[in-house]
Amino acid sequence: MNFSGAEIGAWVGSFIWPFFRIAAMVAAMPVFSSSFVPIRARVIFALALTLVIAPTAPAMPAVDPLSIAGVVLIAQQLLIGICMGFVFHLVFDVFVIGAQIISMQMGLGFATMIDPINGSQAPVLSMFFLMMVTLLFLSMDGHLALIEFVAKSFTTLPVGGEGIGRDGYWSIASWGSEMFRGAVLVSLPTVTALLLVNVALGVMTRAAPQLNIFSVGFAVTIAAGLYVMVLTLPSVLPQFEAVSASAFALIRSLIHAQ
Repeated sequence: MNFSGAEIGAWVGSFIWPFFRIAAMVAAMPVFSSSFVPIRARVIFALALTLVIAPTAPAMPAVDPLSIAGVVLIAQQLLIGICMGFVFHLVFDVFVIGAQIISMQMGLGFATMIDPINGSQAPVLSMFFLMMVTLLFLSMDGHLALIEFVAKSFTTLPVGGEGIGRDGYWSIASWGSEMFRGAVLVSLPTVTALLLVNVALGVMTRAAPQLNIFSVGFAVTIAAGLYVMVLTLPSVLPQFEAVSASAFALIRSLIHAQ
């Protein structure tokens, strides 16, 4: 059996171009991008997805991966995959930032631990919301939806095409305002309740100056904040669904899918 260099290059390209896009999405998407997921596991998972998706994708361009055009094509595929995963990563940040706002108002901002996704320190409440949102993401098959989108992207955004245009990158940057708006909506009920508690404590201080407000107010603020947060937990699911729907709509516009 004899194979020409063009045939070998076409066969390798039919797997290597999808692999870069899929691997970039896996490296940027929530859960799989966490530091507790080994890099080897991410690579194996990306390879498995490539073996399933690549045979159903359109024909790939015959470009030498070691040429300048091949390097540019690799960079393009990496950008497409990173953008798809990064958009939904912002959905998780909505609840992490909202929990940080609540922690600062409650006085729990000093209680921090390591965030396994971002690799930085975050308040304990942020970790609680992060675990809750992660379970919602997996239970609602969000990871399967992202895999479906990356599979469709090879048809709507083929390898060797124009890729994500300038308007697409600007849409991702503009969606950052949605992240902060969602964080304010998540934290608004608790912050409003804590504001009323602080006003009441201020009135008590003026009425009884001899009262040690620091010893009493600190415990009251934490207890009131936790109580209101527990009461508002059922609203997390509809908020997550709304933010996720907006993120999926953005991903559809990026890959020109219906």
